[in-house]
Amino acid sequence: MKIDVIIPTYKPDEKLEKNLRMLRKQTLQPDRILLINTEESLFHSKEFGKLPQGEIVHIKKSEFDHGGTRNRAAAMCDGDIIVLLTQDAIPADEYLLENLTKPFEDPEVCAAYGRQMADWKDNPVEAYTRSFNYPKESRIKSKEDLPVLGIKTFFCSNVCAAYRKSVYDAMGGFPLHTIFNEDMIFASRLIEKDKKIAYEADAKVWHWHNYSAVEQLKRNFDLAVSQVDYGGLFTSVKSESEGIRLVKTTLLYFIKKGRFMLVPHIILQNGMKYLGYKLGQNYKRLPRWLILKISLNPSYWKM
Repeated sequence: MKIDVIIPTYKPDEKLEKNLRMLRKQTLQPDRILLINTEESLFHSKEFGKLPQGEIVHIKKSEFDHGGTRNRAAAMCDGDIIVLLTQDAIPADEYLLENLTKPFEDPEVCAAYGRQMADWKDNPVEAYTRSFNYPKESRIKSKEDLPVLGIKTFFCSNVCAAYRKSVYDAMGGFPLHTIFNEDMIFASRLIEKDKKIAYEADAKVWHWHNYSAVEQLKRNFDLAVSQVDYGGLFTSVKSESEGIRLVKTTLLYFIKKGRFMLVPHIILQNGMKYLGYKLGQNYKRLPRWLILKISLNPSYWKM
């Protein structure tokens, strides 16, 4: 299979350099590595010049759209599989692309996403959360899993994901002008069309954020807004129960480990996540000034 890698970039730093260095070491080399960069003056990378198959397209900040920018890059690709990475997703080993594309041997699999890991020393709570959302066991998900998995049936992340290009094109790619969550929206459409999504635990990247409690609120506000605006399967499944289960297991884990000092942090972080999500679900009832204050993407509301 011919494979193209797409990486949107903005103010790239050392993480992109590590990302590109690991891509050069992959056992399965892509035919193209396309960077679609926001603001040419802000792009600096020594590693990019070392990629024989590297290409770059520069756009203005006003042109960036979560779904539209990735669609623009995908339209430039002719691979059988398109792999999407973020600039701060660092392949954990040289087998990332080999493992991420393996599920496509099943003709019914149209999307696959990898396992995100965090450093236990840098952020133990985030590392545990990653292990909860991205377990060590791979699985194939279909519409039949909805009663058991709920919203996790169409969980997918463009931090590290791959798509069968023919199906991606036939479905029109990612939604345009979405505030966030274009990956899960597209995945939900795949599930609606009786397609399958693979979670490939052996395709591993290092990726995490040290969000503050306020940033968690804003991120989850935008997440809920994207689900409300799109509708579809998001209206028929609940996600709160999965969030509550995560909080309970996280608290229990760190209490058993004797890490009691982390308990207030866990409660605050998850309380803000929940508040942000509920506000997002009811954003149509909120005044515009408040929406602009609690959204992570205020420019979305000005378009």
